[in-house]
Amino acid sequence: MNNQRLEALLTQFPHTHVLVLGDFFLDLYLDLDRSLSETSLETGLEAYQVVGVRASPGAAGTVTSNLRALDVGVTALGVIGDDGRGYELLRGLRARGVDVAPVIRAADRFTPTYTKPMMREPDGRTHELNRMDIKNRVPLPADVEDQLIATLFSLFPDVEGAVVADQVQERNCGVVTDRVRAALFELAAAYPDKPIVVDSRVRIGEYEGVSCKPNAREACAAAGTGDASDPDAVQAAGRALQQRTGRPTFVTVGAEGVW
Repeated sequence: MNNQRLEALLTQFPHTHVLVLGDFFLDLYLDLDRSLSETSLETGLEAYQVVGVRASPGAAGTVTSNLRALDVGVTALGVIGDDGRGYELLRGLRARGVDVAPVIRAADRFTPTYTKPMMREPDGRTHELNRMDIKNRVPLPADVEDQLIATLFSLFPDVEGAVVADQVQERNCGVVTDRVRAALFELAAAYPDKPIVVDSRVRIGEYEGVSCKPNAREACAAAGTGDASDPDAVQAAGRALQQRTGRPTFVTVGAEGVW
């Protein structure tokens, strides 16, 4: 790709609108100051003192932030809880200019959250303590799944393409359930000229008719081609996934870029 081709692509971004479907997480950072720690009277344990709270959209929300940074129009579709963390997540997405109207808020679901305590030591050093994860560990209710699929079918004709962020490892407990994955295959067949690009932590090998974007480890695990540190094995995995899906496959390989 030369500079002229790159510039031609970049000028199209503000005129492009895509759908981001998947698991929207809230990244919640708690800034702690060790010098202010107290001893709990009830437990005798150190009570960390929070001096700052920061929140930003994560997982699928990171995808939307990157797209908006390129001035791409974005509509978000996912399922979050009807709770304060959901409020913070939607506020962060709106602040980035994302259309959040289709996001489903379900009273019986958690808003997935990665809570990251960041401890500042007296010597000025800052490090992350044990992360605390809030995820849904029971399957997505059928009625919510029905609403999600219906919304997906109604939105897709009006966008240029879709990015899918399949973050939750527990099967059918996140947004991209087996039924949603089948719906994506149906849409890919019905709209062959519209790109659907998928990132999935543990199920990249189960997608059909879409473009996949695994990393080297995920690609090799899905294709069964061997060691992810072996370039030949990684390239073989990418080719295997491309043949399986019938669409281009992009394998990220760390500092080496993308194959």
